Amino acid sequence: MSATKSDRAAAPDGKASIQVIERMMKLLDVLAQHADPVPLKQLALETGLHPSTAHRILAAMTHTGFVERSEAGVYRLGIRLLELGSLVKSRISLRETAMPYMLKLHATTGESVNLGVRTGDEIVYVERTSSGRASVRVVHIVGARAPLHTTATGKLFLVEDGLERIRDYARRTGLPPSTSASITTLPALEKELDRVRRHGVAFDLDEVEAGVRCIAAGIHDDSGELIAGLSLSTPSERFNPDWAPLVRDTAEEISRALGYLPARKEA
Repeated sequence: MSATKSDRAAAPDGKASIQVIERMMKLLDVLAQHADPVPLKQLALETGLHPSTAHRILAAMTHTGFVERSEAGVYRLGIRLLELGSLVKSRISLRETAMPYMLKLHATTGESVNLGVRTGDEIVYVERTSSGRASVRVVHIVGARAPLHTTATGKLFLVEDGLERIRDYARRTGLPPSTSASITTLPALEKELDRVRRHGVAFDLDEVEAGVRCIAAGIHDDSGELIAGLSLSTPSERFNPDWAPLVRDTAEEISRALGYLPARKEA
């Protein structure tokens, strides 16, 4: 029986899917070992795959940008891998750089500190420190998501978008509420974002979860781009708006550690 026929006979969907992923990784590993583009025949030989199987998997990876195929029929690693690698590198660097400052802010306030990044129309929490207080605890699970317009960190990113893109976001999402305190209209959102723009910090006042409030400030990389938000989360009864300068200063310290040099204001 040929390798192609046995591929079709690989019955259970789960097992077959894992097998395909393993073969994709074999192909990527071989491509990574070669500085020059590699012909299909050589890829099949080095991976032990039937040429038709290798060709089918390479076609799928070419379609998604993980592999590039030239007119001569040779293959090399695709630009999508570079994009993902750069993203992973930036996030790992961000988390490692931010954590000592997050722990310092946590020790000063005794409250939960979160690190959030933007993914599309949502904020994703990628790191956090847990509140050490014995009473009511705030829990933001790492990997949890929330809409931009309801989160303090999300509002920072919306400010960066500018008016036209803010309006596009409002039309696209419909500004759905998470609680009765959530902003659900464009005029109210624009007014809120104007405050964020003027003060350099953003607030979430029971807008994502009833009984939880947040203060957030932006983290910028060495190019000046807003790449994350640092937020302090507290139960509403412990919320202290006077912590805003402390959150902002901590976010600025992280930004400087990442190479950000804020523009000097004219005297």
